Amino acid sequence: MKAMKLPKERREALVSEFQAYFELERGEAIGELAASNLLDFCLEHLGPVVYNQALADCRLLAAQRMQGLEEDIYALEWRARRK
Repeated sequence: MKAMKLPKERREALVSEFQAYFELERGEAIGELAASNLLDFCLEHLGPVVYNQALADCRLLAAQRMQGLEEDIYALEWRARRK
């Protein structure tokens, strides 16, 4: 999987959020470079895990919908009445 690229505006917003988190939760001020490096680390290590989980969730949802569709089609099937 290739490295995730974020739009500039989104990346800047996340860097700011990381800085705010460190200030609020840890009482530490980190610079833009440190926050940017932390974001890169998270994207590299967490990105694939989150991406794969999202695909697994999509796969499950698609399977559920296909099962429902199969049941709907089966319900439409004409059956001769047997007496």
